[in-house]
Amino acid sequence: MLSLDIDVPVEASEILMEEEEKAHTGIIVAMDQEIVGIISVSDPIKPNAHEVISYLKSMKVECIMVTGDNWGTAKAIGKEVGIENIIAEAKPEQKAEKVKELQLSGKTVAMVGDGINDSPALVAANVGMAIGAGTDVAIEAADIVLMKSNLEDVITAIDLSRKAFFRIRMNYVWALGYNIIGIPIAAGVLFPSTRFRLPPWVAGAAMAASSVSVVCWSLLLRYYKRPLITQKRQT
Repeated sequence: MLSLDIDVPVEASEILMEEEEKAHTGIIVAMDQEIVGIISVSDPIKPNAHEVISYLKSMKVECIMVTGDNWGTAKAIGKEVGIENIIAEAKPEQKAEKVKELQLSGKTVAMVGDGINDSPALVAANVGMAIGAGTDVAIEAADIVLMKSNLEDVITAIDLSRKAFFRIRMNYVWALGYNIIGIPIAAGVLFPSTRFRLPPWVAGAAMAASSVSVVCWSLLLRYYKRPLITQKRQT
């Protein structure tokens, strides 16, 4: 309005500030170079958003909000859901730049979004998570789609990924353990000093045992249970 030389009265500015404090975005309407009204719009905060943010923090996950909304609205929403680190009035390319900036600082970035403006950041992130009810462009750009549009699934995705990687590391440990111990002994490493040597088939048994342990350890993921935010909140 100011760039078009339309004067914004003090009363209109006060209304805008009041709406921003309510986490609403005010849109000024003018006719014939004069302000005639203000339209207040808002995107409702998703259920359990505050609980999800709190749980993510307990998982040592740093939460940052990057939005195209104005600073007043962004701060009000951040305060309501419990996010202190806020970047507002960000264009799509600026969201992607922030993701790359975090990556250059050595952090692994997961981006959660549902709009067209989030697509560049979803692509740039290490893991992009799109809300199932979001735009097709965002869904296409993401690595993970939260089909139920439930923010709690963000926690499930991170928790399940961590447990899967833990299984992978343990599989390496067990596989190396069996092979490092079994194969050298079967090859006769201890024979010169102790005259002890295992039959060659023991080496094959060690390799088979490592494969069995890997399969069994991985199958334990069948019994995975997602974290319950309600229990976390009660405790």
